[in-house]
Amino acid sequence: MPAARRLRIEVAIVLALSLGASAVYSIVAIVARLTAERPLGEQSAALNQSRSTREWLDLTYQLLDFVFGLAVVALVLYLLWQPGRSPFRRIGFDLTRPGRDAASGLLLAAVIGVPGLALYAAGRAFGFTVAIVPQPLDTYWWTIPVLVLAALKAALTEELIAVGYLFTRLRELGVGPWATILSSALLRGSYHLYQGFGGFIGNAIMGVVFGWAYTRWGRTMPLVIAHWLLDIVSFVGYPLAVGWWPGLFAPPAD
Repeated sequence: MPAARRLRIEVAIVLALSLGASAVYSIVAIVARLTAERPLGEQSAALNQSRSTREWLDLTYQLLDFVFGLAVVALVLYLLWQPGRSPFRRIGFDLTRPGRDAASGLLLAAVIGVPGLALYAAGRAFGFTVAIVPQPLDTYWWTIPVLVLAALKAALTEELIAVGYLFTRLRELGVGPWATILSSALLRGSYHLYQGFGGFIGNAIMGVVFGWAYTRWGRTMPLVIAHWLLDIVSFVGYPLAVGWWPGLFAPPAD
């Protein structure tokens, strides 16, 4: 089998096991939302949901979700491994530039975070974005650590697959840089469609910015740091946001 064909099949399988499947489910979800009786702006989407009413069992499920949720990340790193070439080095996910990566990650988080909040507010005001509930977990001693782990899982999954792995394979298939950036951005936006059209637009823009940054820097570490920080603020800071701006962040009444 020709090498290019093998790579295309590999990419299709990886996406079918991960973000591609999420995109298909999100497309179905947005169709369901648009055909529901309640308008899109009066609906909500919950993240990080509780898995059991029993505390120890809920914690067990949350930790299992984290561990097994990273299996596909391990798979893509294995697929990128070559004799004498570390997959971590290939996509710039290592600790060789901690200071520069941290600074770049903070910059990206600021560039994406403030406009993203403004887009979410606009989406809620005009009714094309559902109310996102990032923290419906019951409050236990382990709630915040588990939310931080959930943010890390999302950052690793999205940045190492949608950027590090996909950019590497598309480059090997001869796809140009901007076609790759736009393809990755559309993928990122599509698996956030369950949040409404605001979620699609905001994450697609994030995908363009992150894709451009990766093309320029050749490193996924700043992207992971930025994504992790953004999700930590969203997950952990949600109760404060509801208290300060209930009209914007509180879920619609049933």
